[in-house]
Formats: sequence, structure tokens, C-alpha cells
Amino acid sequence: MANNPQSPNGNHDPAGSTQMFRAFVDEGTRQPQASAATSGGSRVGVIVGVIAAVVIVAAVAWLALA
Repeated sequence: MANNPQSPNGNHDPAGSTQMFRAFVDEGTRQPQASAATSGGSRVGVIVGVIAAVVIVAAVAWLALA
């Protein structure tokens, strides 16, 4: 088997997935936390989307049963 020179303990990681996962996790911790206004805005969008979906489903059901 090939030896991975980037592995800290000399363990074999043929795909390098451990290093990619650690880079992904480290990248996530460097970003600042979302402010309350941003998360509140996205929450309002989800609520509006759910309400719109319920209205559309109700309208389709009403037309199908009429």
C-alpha cells in the first residue's frame, strides 16, 4: 500500500477523506455566527413558503374534488 505523507500519525488514508473532512470542519468554525436578523429573515421565508405550499395543495384538492 502507498504511504500518505500528509497523514499525521503515518496512518493510511488512500482517499485523503480525513484531511478533507477536517478542512471542511475547520472552514465552518472560521465563519462568523449568523446574526439574529439573518436567521429570523430565513425563518420568515420558510414560514411563507410552507403557507404558500399549503394554499396551493388546498387549491388543487378543491379543483380536483369540484
